[in-house]
Amino acid sequence: MRNRQTLTLVFLAILIYTLYSSIFILDETKQAIVTLFGKPVGEPRTEAGLNFKIPYFHKVQYFDKRYLEWDGARNQVPTKDKKFIFVDTYARWEITNPLQFFIRLRDERSAQSRLDDILDGETRNAVASHDLLDLVRSSNRDPEITEEFMEQIEILEDINVGRANIEKIVLEKANERTADVGVRVLDFRFKRMNYVDEVRDRVYDRMISERNRIADQFRSEGEGEARKIGGNKEEELAEIQSEAFKKAEEIKGRADAEATKIYAAAYNRSRQSVDFYKFIRSMESFEKSLDENTTIILSSDSEFFRYLKKVD
Repeated sequence: MRNRQTLTLVFLAILIYTLYSSIFILDETKQAIVTLFGKPVGEPRTEAGLNFKIPYFHKVQYFDKRYLEWDGARNQVPTKDKKFIFVDTYARWEITNPLQFFIRLRDERSAQSRLDDILDGETRNAVASHDLLDLVRSSNRDPEITEEFMEQIEILEDINVGRANIEKIVLEKANERTADVGVRVLDFRFKRMNYVDEVRDRVYDRMISERNRIADQFRSEGEGEARKIGGNKEEELAEIQSEAFKKAEEIKGRADAEATKIYAAAYNRSRQSVDFYKFIRSMESFEKSLDENTTIILSSDSEFFRYLKKVD
């Protein structure tokens, strides 16, 4: 009795394990193929849900259905115009045919290695076939000039292809080479570009030299303008001073004439006032003309002598 129960339990356990081994569940992020002794059997399983297989013999190989990442290595590549640059790239890819993918590549590690060969190679070909200017710009555009001095700095040469088109070329070439392995490259981009150290130093030196040349030109123009402004200032100042002196002298002349007129009107009233005016004028002349160190010789009929001689 006990042996029968034991056999029954063993049979039930084997049956449950067999049933469990005959089904597998795919979620939305996975796709799979079923293999028998390492060889694919039937069509790929790409729909999410419950799937069946022969227990003990069939094995399930799972592959990701989502977009996958590829990050390229940083490589030194010469451009068409002989500029050595470091190029860093990235891409996104997916498994479009899991059966073909399994036959040719087996797993994602092999796929990444194959993409390394394909994308790195196409990147080198694209960089070597185009000038640096096409690799760093995507369109011909007029620079936005916010200051006048930038007109001499921001001069952009026209490009023939452009960075975006070169990325498309690499993408198309890569997909031509991955079509037979069940992989499609969805997107390819240049992540970063930079000169090698030696070239970068030369570029910086040339940029510094160019900026210094423009700065010297601005300084020269500024100094010339400063001298011009200074000359105009001196000329205007001399003109203003001359005009002011002229007006001052005119005012003095009118004042002296007015004063003389007033004196004449005051002292012409009588003979005594006229003589007194002459005396005052003579004394003012003496005061202005003579000091303690002055020696003069006067004739007896001199107007000055008339006031200096002794009166009896």
